[in-house]
Amino acid sequence: MTEHTSGTAPAGVELRGRELAAAIRAETAERVSAGRRSGRPRPRLAVVVATADEATLWYVRSIAKAAEGVGIACDLVDLGPAARPQEIRATLERLGADPDVHGVMLQTPLPEGASAQELAAAIDPAKDVDGANPLSLGRLAAGLAAFAPATAAAVLALLDRHGVELRGARAVVVGRSTVVGKPLAHLLLDRHCTVTVCHSRTRDLAAVTSTAEVLVAAVGRAGLIGAEHVAPGAVVIDVGTNPTPDGGLTGDVDFDAVIGRAAALTPVPGGVGPVTTAILLRHTAQAAGLT
Repeated sequence: MTEHTSGTAPAGVELRGRELAAAIRAETAERVSAGRRSGRPRPRLAVVVATADEATLWYVRSIAKAAEGVGIACDLVDLGPAARPQEIRATLERLGADPDVHGVMLQTPLPEGASAQELAAAIDPAKDVDGANPLSLGRLAAGLAAFAPATAAAVLALLDRHGVELRGARAVVVGRSTVVGKPLAHLLLDRHCTVTVCHSRTRDLAAVTSTAEVLVAAVGRAGLIGAEHVAPGAVVIDVGTNPTPDGGLTGDVDFDAVIGRAAALTPVPGGVGPVTTAILLRHTAQAAGLT
């Protein structure tokens, strides 16, 4: 896709992420290989999980497999669904102090009574490859160096890959989580977008979203965004991953209703998800000093 202006793209284009993810993985693999040839240690990512949710366990196993493919070691630290917050915090602190671990990630969901935001404060910011520590988020908001949450960074990477011009564009982000919505809003501001953030209390959601040249849906409600929410020619990024009765995934955007109206739209699955995993691996290599 050639570069264009005002957030527009050729009509009906699917902004697929698999090719971009493969390119990021290849770049990361080369950095890791070059580092090993020069005597650098193998980068190591530790993913802390405390759940019996099979979908989550499948996801973290997929991260480990992708890491192995680029030469990064990945330890799945499974504390079990009965883990107490103190145990999770102590594990994160231990990993932060371990010089052989370069990246640390806390996977949700967590056991009842455990707050992801509070526990993420125990992740060493230098190893916070998924940008979960409030210090990382604060530095991001201030425009200082920090790892952005991988999903938010993946949205920007996809927009850049497909040549979407962001300077001066009207961007609307639906969702205000600290995982995607809020950090993404700051990333878009840094790229000189005019940004509006919508949420569950927004009045007349369609009236707001239909002004967007770049629309990002990240709320976790299947099919929330329909044709009436999308301006003709807008670029739409669907971050939602909602389970379907048949065991598949669907996004926050009604794909069939929107694809004929939007200039471009990410599919679910196959859009933001693969890029998010690739960004996590890139961040881990960077945390290991392989830049």
